[in-house]
Amino acid sequence: MAMYSITLASGREKLPLKHHPWVFSGAIASVTPPYSSADWAEVLASDGRFIAYGYYDERSHIALHLLSWKRDELPGDGLVRKLVRESVLRRKDLLRLEDTTALRLIHGEADFLPGIAADCYGREIRIIVSSRFADAFLPVIASELDAMLHPSVIESTVDRAYSSSEGLSERTRHFRDGAETKEGDERENALFIENGIYYEAASGKGQKSGFYADQRDNRQIAEGYASGRTVLDLFSYTGAFTLHMLRGGALSVDAVDSSESALRHLLYQIHLNENKGVLPPGSRDKVETHQGNAFEYIRGIEGGKYDMMILDPPKLAKTKSALEQAVKAYKDLNRVAMEKIRNGGIIATFSCSGAMTRENLQTVLSWAAADAGAEVQILRTLSAGEDHPVRLSFPESEYLKGFMIRVWK
Repeated sequence: MAMYSITLASGREKLPLKHHPWVFSGAIASVTPPYSSADWAEVLASDGRFIAYGYYDERSHIALHLLSWKRDELPGDGLVRKLVRESVLRRKDLLRLEDTTALRLIHGEADFLPGIAADCYGREIRIIVSSRFADAFLPVIASELDAMLHPSVIESTVDRAYSSSEGLSERTRHFRDGAETKEGDERENALFIENGIYYEAASGKGQKSGFYADQRDNRQIAEGYASGRTVLDLFSYTGAFTLHMLRGGALSVDAVDSSESALRHLLYQIHLNENKGVLPPGSRDKVETHQGNAFEYIRGIEGGKYDMMILDPPKLAKTKSALEQAVKAYKDLNRVAMEKIRNGGIIATFSCSGAMTRENLQTVLSWAAADAGAEVQILRTLSAGEDHPVRLSFPESEYLKGFMIRVWK
């Protein structure tokens, strides 16, 4: 088949040879024939050795995405279908769970499919596109997902964080029975279960694909600490941590988020789970919601009111250049939490910033503890679930880091 032949510059082959999937334009020595439109490419070292097959698109902020390092695995729609199929099959055990029907099916480059996240919510699949490659092959990906899982509908949206750099319009697309369709503005919410708790996610709305399945294991872990505690759930969104706190026996939960609609949905989901018998009657009376800036809210609370806190802020460092400011924000948030929490209290604290390493976050917590005059014990290290794997040749795939800590003052 015809494809580009791309030779990398001498000294720039190290990461591609180690199976890192990103190649930026500065690492490319030559392209044959000259670029005309996005297409597949054979990628060679400066001495002519084969490295990998990739997808070349000069309009992408990552010019070359590498997908296969096997010389006999020719690229094309067949390769994309194979990678989708393998990604789903790796999750076959999770797909059999009776108490969980929400999980990630494709985790981008960690599953060898650049810029595509696909999540299953009950009978629906939601896809987030963050690369031109994912946008170009979306019909192929949706077709293979439909053939394997037969969802009621597949909905795709473009990640706003990448729409500008990738030159993608922020459109919503739908697929049924493997073919693209036109959908009306209104559709019933997707109903699903996670760890035995019921949720609904509205179509085409909300953050990311409408839910954060990456915190599944951490919510279950946090639940084990909730009994008899007064809890502050900062950046609560639609209340997944709050629901676990209630099921775990928390005395009360204050949920804080900037989105009023997310907080309304949080209360609705409490009622949903009371009606399903998952939460005991009266759970709603234990919860107070507060709409506003979580960073400001925590500064205004009285010291010693809470003996458990959940700190799950949005991504504060989208790039390495933004890391310095993000470190200050993470440090300040955790310092105030340590100062305000009751002596011996528990904090589940997270960073979903890819540029913030686990070592960075632990260092930030040590700085925060020193400034707060507190001693801190790490009880658990927290990360995303197994459906969000970390690919060793692509360390950027470990974006969610967290710690369960106890604070002594």
